[in-house]
Amino acid sequence: MSKAVFAPLAPVAHHGRFHYQPITQRTDYAWPNGARLAVYLGFNLEHFAFGEGLGANIGPAHPHPDVLNYSWREYGNRVGAWRCLELFDSLGLPAATLLNTALYDHCPELVAACVARGDELVGHGHTNSIRQADLSEADEAALLAACRDRMHEKSGVQATGWLSPWISESRTTPDLLLETGYRYTLNWAHDDQPVPMQTRDGGTLWSIPYPQELNDIPMIIARQMDAKDFAQMVVDNTDEMLLQARTQPLVMGLALHPYIVGQPYRLLHLRRALQHLAQLRDEGRIWFTTPGAICDHVTQLQAR
Repeated sequence: MSKAVFAPLAPVAHHGRFHYQPITQRTDYAWPNGARLAVYLGFNLEHFAFGEGLGANIGPAHPHPDVLNYSWREYGNRVGAWRCLELFDSLGLPAATLLNTALYDHCPELVAACVARGDELVGHGHTNSIRQADLSEADEAALLAACRDRMHEKSGVQATGWLSPWISESRTTPDLLLETGYRYTLNWAHDDQPVPMQTRDGGTLWSIPYPQELNDIPMIIARQMDAKDFAQMVVDNTDEMLLQARTQPLVMGLALHPYIVGQPYRLLHLRRALQHLAQLRDEGRIWFTTPGAICDHVTQLQAR
């Protein structure tokens, strides 16, 4: 039996969705009203199966039923999300609700409150207890279509964006998203600008920047960052991106989970960070928006 020949300089496998392009060598443009930095809130509303499946943990994972970690996450839907919405309302901030459609059965009042605010609904799977990449292509396509149809049926909206539970993709996820009617994905964290992604039918799926640093799960849970430090991180990130945006229009997302930042002592510090963002909005220095509106804007620019 012959052995495979080792090719030390062979091309490295590539996803084929977009080419490398340094951010310093791109066409300039502006956001509405001449703003240079677009900012959005990604408000993750999630539901987890009891006694099975995946879930973020505040303490060591226990054999199912893991009451400690399940009930900690459920605090977000019962209490934390409502406190966050009160905060958003007090500052007049829109949000993108990244929605597990299981919440229509579990706590429809919460979804209705987000819709009543005029927030954008973004598909986020049916439950965060399962990973999308574990599905067959047919089952994944069915999931995308079922979530799209459920949001339309229950909330009267046509969701155009998607964030996979656990940022889990198959090799065909971008293709299936566009084929199912979604226009953008939040899965990729590779850039500070929207990037068009190629799909198998020749169409364009937009990748809108979604943060894995400015995100309470990796920062507060994984790295055990204190809430006051996370809030300062939001302020510092915004101020630095404002400087960088003088030469390129940029996008800054802030990913929040109410079972984390909805805890009172963390909400206190989040309030300070969001007040800073609201002040910058009032001064006209940032465009406070939603990822769907960002997608609309770059789509229109591309069509010119």
